[in-house]
Amino acid sequence: MRILGKIDRNWMPRIAAALLCIFSIPALAQQPELAALDKLKPGNWEIRFRSDNTRQRICLRDGRELIQLRHTASGCSRFVVEDTADRVTVQYTCRGHGYGRTHIRRESAQIAQIESQGIVDGLPFQFSAEARWVGRCGG
Repeated sequence: MRILGKIDRNWMPRIAAALLCIFSIPALAQQPELAALDKLKPGNWEIRFRSDNTRQRICLRDGRELIQLRHTASGCSRFVVEDTADRVTVQYTCRGHGYGRTHIRRESAQIAQIESQGIVDGLPFQFSAEARWVGRCGG
């Protein structure tokens, strides 16, 4: 009996550490991803492409929509390369339509710098743009 008690006491710290790890995993999984994009203001944004000064308006529900400006299809897989308070880099693949890599630098809740490159439907693309919040959607 004494031997069993001694074994139990030796295993208790290990069991406690294992339980701590198991219960920490959901908390780690719930940490916000793409922190810089979560801080962008939802609404109507104007994207000005630097190469030709063209402009595009987009109604953003959240900043994640800026990642795939050339691939509008849903169902693309994403891999987060960098995720800090002010910078996000994401690589994505849209099966059958191509892939891309987008880097976004958040200057404020209303201004972001975007650089993206990849292949869409067999054709290469590359652009640099500035995105600015211009108001509420639909107005």
